[in-house]
Amino acid sequence: MEFFLNNLKHFLEKAGLNPSLSDWISIVVLVFVAFVVIFLMDFLIRNVIRSVFSKIAQRSKTNFDDIMITHKVPRNIAHIVPLVMAYTIFPNIFFEHPDWEIALKKIILLLGIIFSVRGLRSVFNSVKAYFKSLDRLKDKPIDSYVQVVMIFIWLTAIFATFAVVTGVSFWEFMAGLGTVSAVIILIFKDTILGFVASIQVTVNDMVRIGDWITFQKFGADGDVIEINLATVKVRNFDHTITTIPTYALISDSFKNWRGMTESSGRRIKRALNFRMSSIRHLTKEDLKTLSKIDLIGDYIAQKSDDIATHNKEQEVDTSLLINGRNLTNIGVFRKYIESYVEKHSAINKDLMIMARQLQPSDNGLPIEIYAFTSDKRWQNYEYIIADIFDHIIAASNTFDLEIFERKF
Repeated sequence: MEFFLNNLKHFLEKAGLNPSLSDWISIVVLVFVAFVVIFLMDFLIRNVIRSVFSKIAQRSKTNFDDIMITHKVPRNIAHIVPLVMAYTIFPNIFFEHPDWEIALKKIILLLGIIFSVRGLRSVFNSVKAYFKSLDRLKDKPIDSYVQVVMIFIWLTAIFATFAVVTGVSFWEFMAGLGTVSAVIILIFKDTILGFVASIQVTVNDMVRIGDWITFQKFGADGDVIEINLATVKVRNFDHTITTIPTYALISDSFKNWRGMTESSGRRIKRALNFRMSSIRHLTKEDLKTLSKIDLIGDYIAQKSDDIATHNKEQEVDTSLLINGRNLTNIGVFRKYIESYVEKHSAINKDLMIMARQLQPSDNGLPIEIYAFTSDKRWQNYEYIIADIFDHIIAASNTFDLEIFERKF
């Protein structure tokens, strides 16, 4: 204890504070009384402000004041009032001890900085929560803007703390930072990039909270659940969370499925490959059999009449099917697929419906279905596709077509 007191005395002497015993007693009493008064004022003011604020919140129609109470805004603001009063009263209490007055005023200023940051943080957290409760702003990156504001508040608080401790004017201290601005920019490079990206993402409406995005570079495929200054969080469909740098949204390519979800249908674009060796002309017996199929009976009758008329006018030798015009099993099957898809109850009839032939390859001749489902939910969408292709694969045998399968 004696060692501690000697060191404390030595420290006070170096700081120019060398009080006598009577001064010690008066200082301790004054400090004790001052802090008791400050504590009582803080307790009284805090309860008064909280009570008044609660009554206002009960009578108001908006939920913003309720959110502010939840984030303890009245309580944090109430702490500042006693500090302001103490900063004003202390010069009158310690007028005989100017050195102690200066030291205590610095302590009060530092406490004021801390409580001011806490108060502002609670206010902006309340603003963020309120904006997120609004339907028109739920999908906006509110977190990014609040984080930017808080970064400036924290930096200002740090600079103000150094200014108070060193005794240098705040503006002189800020002016001296111009020489290290390049270092500051380097340190906060990711923050600056994230802030710029957040603005561009919002202005260009590239991504919203709730959007389904696919970002192959980062292995993300799911719904956006959070957009903040540094990262974008995506909940994948396997319930894992992928974190993507915010600036990657403007520097890299990704797929946003919002256009599909907002449209009136979800696209089907899938093909089956058929062996080209199984493609042939249809004989009269084949046409007679296939004309019994309800979906293409009228089509076969009409096309057969048109082809017969054309071949007769051109005096075509119809003893060989290769002469003139004739129906093929792949052509009639393509028409059957299109008719089947058009009649399917889960297909949106207002959007394009097409069964088309693609470029032949080593894997055979692709016949692709291009249509849109009315139900855009993923599980139902996959069920509809499976239902359509189950039927088409089974129906291909009726047209004497073979689906290509690679054999090893």
